[in-house]
Amino acid sequence: MDVQASGTALGSEVALGLTGREAADRHRRGEGNVAVSASSRSYTRIVRTNVFSFFNVILFVIGAALLALGRYSDAFTSVGLGLVNAGISAVQEIRAKRKLDRLQLLGRSRVTVVRDGRDVQVTPEEIVRGDVLHVRPGDQLVVDGPVLDGGRVDVDESLLTGESEPLLKMPGDDLLSGSFCVGGEAYQLARDVGAASHAGRLTADARETTTDRTPLQDRIEFVVRLVMLLVALMSATILFQAALEGFTLVRVVQTTAVLSGLVPYGLFFLVAVAYTVGAARSSQRGALVQQVNAVESVSHVDLVCTDKTGTLTTGRLALAEVHPVGALDAAEAGRLLGSMARSAAAPNLTTGALAAALPGEAWPVVDEIPFSSTLRWSALHTDDGVYVLGAPDRLALVLAGPPLDEAVTERTAQGLRVLVVARADADAPVRDADGRPRLPALEPVAVVSLADELRPDIPETVAGFARDGIGLKVVSGDDPRTVAALARQAGIDAGVPVAGPALEGLPDPEFDRLVARTTVFGRIAPEQKERLVESLRRQGRYVAMIGDGVNDARALKRAHVGVAMTSGSAVARDVADIVLTDDSLGALRPAQHEGRRIIDGIGTSMQVFLARVGTQGLVILAVTMLGLGFPYSPANVGLTLLTVGVPTLFLTSWARPTAPDPHLLANLGRFVVPAAVITAAGGVGLYAYHYTFLFEGLSRSGTPAEVLADFESYTGLSSDDVGFADAAATIGAQTALSTFVSYAAFLLILFLKPPHRFFAAWTRPDGDRRPAVLVVVLAVVFSGLLFVPWFSDYFGLTQAADPVFRTVLPALVLWFAVLSLAYRSRLLERALGLAALSGRGPR
Repeated sequence: MDVQASGTALGSEVALGLTGREAADRHRRGEGNVAVSASSRSYTRIVRTNVFSFFNVILFVIGAALLALGRYSDAFTSVGLGLVNAGISAVQEIRAKRKLDRLQLLGRSRVTVVRDGRDVQVTPEEIVRGDVLHVRPGDQLVVDGPVLDGGRVDVDESLLTGESEPLLKMPGDDLLSGSFCVGGEAYQLARDVGAASHAGRLTADARETTTDRTPLQDRIEFVVRLVMLLVALMSATILFQAALEGFTLVRVVQTTAVLSGLVPYGLFFLVAVAYTVGAARSSQRGALVQQVNAVESVSHVDLVCTDKTGTLTTGRLALAEVHPVGALDAAEAGRLLGSMARSAAAPNLTTGALAAALPGEAWPVVDEIPFSSTLRWSALHTDDGVYVLGAPDRLALVLAGPPLDEAVTERTAQGLRVLVVARADADAPVRDADGRPRLPALEPVAVVSLADELRPDIPETVAGFARDGIGLKVVSGDDPRTVAALARQAGIDAGVPVAGPALEGLPDPEFDRLVARTTVFGRIAPEQKERLVESLRRQGRYVAMIGDGVNDARALKRAHVGVAMTSGSAVARDVADIVLTDDSLGALRPAQHEGRRIIDGIGTSMQVFLARVGTQGLVILAVTMLGLGFPYSPANVGLTLLTVGVPTLFLTSWARPTAPDPHLLANLGRFVVPAAVITAAGGVGLYAYHYTFLFEGLSRSGTPAEVLADFESYTGLSSDDVGFADAAATIGAQTALSTFVSYAAFLLILFLKPPHRFFAAWTRPDGDRRPAVLVVVLAVVFSGLLFVPWFSDYFGLTQAADPVFRTVLPALVLWFAVLSLAYRSRLLERALGLAALSGRGPR
């Protein structure tokens, strides 16, 4: 049976509905109200993508080769960090997938359908196309379809349209899934179900992942890709040379492992940890971070678009004034209003505020016209007369007496919501011949003013945004004059407000100019919000959009940072990057400060990471060109966990909220290039000295037996074997190099976070002594571990020997002096032309 034909038949025989057999048949044919399927990736695909990334595949091949060659320690060091990073990334994505898969617009409570002539409770998924639903107050509508004959309901579509007042739905009018029945009773035909329903389409649209990459993520990816390219070119050259020189398979695999380790993938691990910690801290302050990178993205926001109701205000109304304009005095007019409010079958914010503030009693009602966004008025028809409450401009054409413009304008300018109450005789019709609402001739009774309750923390929050250089635009569905007045109370320079109809049909250039100069927008339709966000993005603004309804979902997704209220719709909450758990706009400021703290910490960590990468790369190139073996083993590279990994975790956690550096990459170059060049120069000098000294000493006769025994244990070779002197000299030189570079990495923190003016060659002291304490602790721990056999053996170092310290410590003093001079005088910066990239830079 066709659904339309079914609807006609059911209009006269509502009580029958479908039979159980018909419903089962339609469900088998795929006509059920099946929830929209998830579009996110499967768990298997998430794990496969993260674990078997391009970088990890390279590490797995290297690790397998090292295992096959019995180099277990080298294998573990090579692949460990990559696997940890992959694990964290996979966990984060799985958490996001679960959140997306839970995204459903509709509550899963049971609904009532007519089956076999009687009401039956079923789950929403059991509804089929052609079913008849019995709709009562409090029910959420779960399918789309018309009201059938004999029914009439008041529906709250606020989650769909943003309009909080109920709408009257008559027979033939469509009921949309996602709305709520707040009054009346009716039967609805299930015409559109599942993915075809309004809720299904919104849910499918909301499931699409559209998270923007943050500026920091883009910069890190650029740096990593650049390093990967350089490493690939260097690897090809070195391995080609190795092939010409006849390197062993073990040496080729070890060399490949070291070169692959130059790629600073630890930055991704650090970012993941920093985002997670930042998200936890923000959540404790009322901003629940749902997209993990939003904790950083919010720090870049320079413009916040917010609604009025529920954001600047509490969403509650209070009666401000009843100004009589007719024959009744203020007390009589107030009592009439109070009685009207108590007699409404579908209470709303307005009637609730009036009933709470005014005396009165409920009247017997013959007919009622609920308020709707289309009508913008409501009416009660009683035995004593017709009483109407509505917007002044809507009632103006049917009101007797002089215009009320002056009284209305005066109160609207104060930020008050203004309504007019009027009445007519009992025989005045409020519906036309077809039963549609219409206004009769009316006699004004009073002008009613209601005040929105401003949130107590809003003035302070607005002032804080202004101090942080963040603009505010108020986007509301209310009268722009009322919104502007309330914005001024909050401390916002409202300027000249603009109404939504004035934006219709404007070409993009003119639209952009109007949006740029306007702060307050009123009577904005849901579809205009998305266009407004797009306009601001075109103008180069970094936009946070705050919304609470289903109608805000597209604008939330289009903004750089989507922010939802916890009291809003499920779709708005799940689409948003951040949810304000206390519905407080003020929670955004701590979240932004947390994001700025993370950027500062990661920026510092990038300097440490890249200084290490640059140093190792230059050392490898220089030593290889000198023909002095290969300066690092995979075990040596593992020291970066202590020299880079541990410091960066602490530096990130101790960072302070500073404005994002627009010249981050240029300033990275200004710091990293001198550090890498000078450290590499010192390291190569030490390596060459120790390699030459040991090679010549071990090649001559007369070397003490205990020295030979030590180096035989280090190399696993006999002193009589060919290549023993080269292998022993390489290990000794690697020890000197790794010791020097490790101490230099610790001391480099003093340049980044100087505890005193003596160390302030790169930047000024900030008063935080914790980094200096960290440097002392790391240096002492590292020095002690050098004398622990298992530590030195694990990281491929000879036991600390006097010759090493006799050369490393003086080299460190010289290194510190030269690097201080380079930063203070900017010699390398000028030589490489980096000064032009970023101006003066930090000082």
